[in-house]
Amino acid sequence: PPRGPAHAIPLLHPVPPSGPGALFVDPALQTTLGPSVSTTAGLGFDGVGEGFHGYSVNVAPPDTNGAVGASQFVQWVNLSFAVFDKTSGSLVYGPAAGNTIWSGFGGACQSTNDGDVIAQYDKLANRWVMAQLSYSQAPPYLLCLAVSTSDDATGTYYRYSFSYSGNLNDYPKLGVWPDGYYVTANMFKPRTLFGIPIGYRYQGPEVCAFDRNSMLGGRPANPVCQTLSNSYASLLPADLDGTNPPPAGSPNYLLSLGGSSSLYLWKFKPDFASGTSTLTGPTTITVDSYNLACGGGTCIPQLGTNQQLDSLGDRLMYRLAYRNFGDHESLVVNHSVDAGGGVAGVRWYEIRNPGGTPTVSQQSTWSPDSMYRWMGSIAMDKVGNIALGYSRSSSSTNPSIYYTGHQPNVDAPGVMEAENNIITGTGSQQVNLERWGDYSSMSVDPVDDCTFWYTTEYLKSDGTFNWSTRIASFSFPSCTGATSTPDFSLAPSPSSQTVTQGTDANYTVAVSSLNNFSGTVNLSVDNATCPTSATCTITPSVSVSSGGSTNATLTVSNTGTTPAETYSGITVNANDGDSLNHSTSVSLTVNAPAAGDFSISASPGNLTLKSGQSGSYTVTITPSGGFNSDVTVSADCPTSLGFSCQISNGGLVSGGNGFITYTVTYGGSGRQNTSVDFTGTSGSLTHSTSVGLKGH
Repeated sequence: PPRGPAHAIPLLHPVPPSGPGALFVDPALQTTLGPSVSTTAGLGFDGVGEGFHGYSVNVAPPDTNGAVGASQFVQWVNLSFAVFDKTSGSLVYGPAAGNTIWSGFGGACQSTNDGDVIAQYDKLANRWVMAQLSYSQAPPYLLCLAVSTSDDATGTYYRYSFSYSGNLNDYPKLGVWPDGYYVTANMFKPRTLFGIPIGYRYQGPEVCAFDRNSMLGGRPANPVCQTLSNSYASLLPADLDGTNPPPAGSPNYLLSLGGSSSLYLWKFKPDFASGTSTLTGPTTITVDSYNLACGGGTCIPQLGTNQQLDSLGDRLMYRLAYRNFGDHESLVVNHSVDAGGGVAGVRWYEIRNPGGTPTVSQQSTWSPDSMYRWMGSIAMDKVGNIALGYSRSSSSTNPSIYYTGHQPNVDAPGVMEAENNIITGTGSQQVNLERWGDYSSMSVDPVDDCTFWYTTEYLKSDGTFNWSTRIASFSFPSCTGATSTPDFSLAPSPSSQTVTQGTDANYTVAVSSLNNFSGTVNLSVDNATCPTSATCTITPSVSVSSGGSTNATLTVSNTGTTPAETYSGITVNANDGDSLNHSTSVSLTVNAPAAGDFSISASPGNLTLKSGQSGSYTVTITPSGGFNSDVTVSADCPTSLGFSCQISNGGLVSGGNGFITYTVTYGGSGRQNTSVDFTGTSGSLTHSTSVGLKGH
């Protein structure tokens, strides 16, 4: 679209920034510097930004967000997204306006493009999940959600629009969990004076869970929400990394900043069937004391300008990355703090045992010198390596992009290795624009579960609305996966479906080669996970060639006596007969057959006869829900008024699908105004209809 007037996307602070505090010594400050971060560089390329394939920036900040999938990297910024090939970095699609996803959907999700964007990849289902706000036509304030129908981000989507009524759902963040998509937001109530908007009043953070199994099939999402009081800060929902789900029935974990030496953790468990939920907490997690970076507001210096940048130190930074290692569960998260002397640094934590008594396994503040570091994003690979990406700036440097890392078998707890540069900025943001971020994104490749992908903003030249973005990948040598070891992956399609009792369900399970794997993959179904009374079978083995993919068919049959309910976790196990073992799961909802029934109708609606004249009605029986029984039609002929009647076929409609003819003759005189009632009967089912009848 043509370039419009440049403006800043609104951001509201739940608590007004307080300004820099008194001189503070951070007890978690890392005082020893580890070796240079020992990662292997992958790709590095520009994402959406000023001049990128003709793109013009007209809003700030970019809200840079992205996720890596099976073969693509999707980046979403205010107010556009793009799809890249993850093996080459080449542009596959875009940049396109965010609301392109809702084209043809109707409503404000189609007609507005308001930002606060999230691009996520559901690693359990190999689907893309996209979200953004719609507030410029409010009320109502909307969350626009879309779930792809495949692992191709350029394909089709199931689209949704959720109303938050009269409150603004600012700064939404999304976490993928086995039972739902969890979205947190800061809720603000608009304030008016004589009908004129004058601002917003903070109501508290809200969490909503959306029925993932239903959304993967394009069915209603059955949102379940709870709002906390305005005494709590922004929430982050736990977001699953890897394909090892949390323990069965696990709630989603929610985390926020607490006081000056604590974090708050809640456990949120929705019941989509009843529309109710359980929210437990907060549990106070004691951490090393901290002061918010810049008092939660603006103090980040830049080269060549007095314009300082917003730290967003008043909130945890996206994502709250979750991983189940089997012997323990871990959450990693970060926020921007005063590292001492007012310099901003990145405080990070690993929290274990969130389902029981949560403990801080390790923590520290990354601020190895006088540079300001902020706007971080953190994640953990499958062997426990941690990567932390962030922006770095000072009065003598332009804002630039860096990352650091921690290896559990190399580094002491809480120690990050010396940072690595992704790209050096060559411009600073100029006067009257303090906003930077408002977030960045660190994600983990779902194929090898080792490669980190990071994206955030930088500037190529001094200016205001002229930001660029960068996308980079890297991995630790201690994490081996598809990049070095032959392996295979499993991807079911669909991941969930619904059938009627007595109907078979068929799924395709794609078995794909990773890193030149070739050979026979043996497949079986865990019968303990098969629905009650049903039979689950799968192609016993498939042959996979190097770089190829072969489909197997999973069939759930004999469902006639299977109880009507949802069966999650029907599990397929796979092995290569040696050391490679994988599993994947699908879900099945079995519904009872709809009760058979019929309806009755008659035409014309009115019949007028002269004396000695005959006419007829057509009485039609229409079945529904598989109804196929005979229906007998009867009628009360108004003989006392001079009418005589005859019904065809004895009034019998065989099989409950067809019609009979009802002939009426007027043998009287004078004007008569009456009606005829037709009644259809089949066993205990009875339905009636009425038509008018006149004689003159």
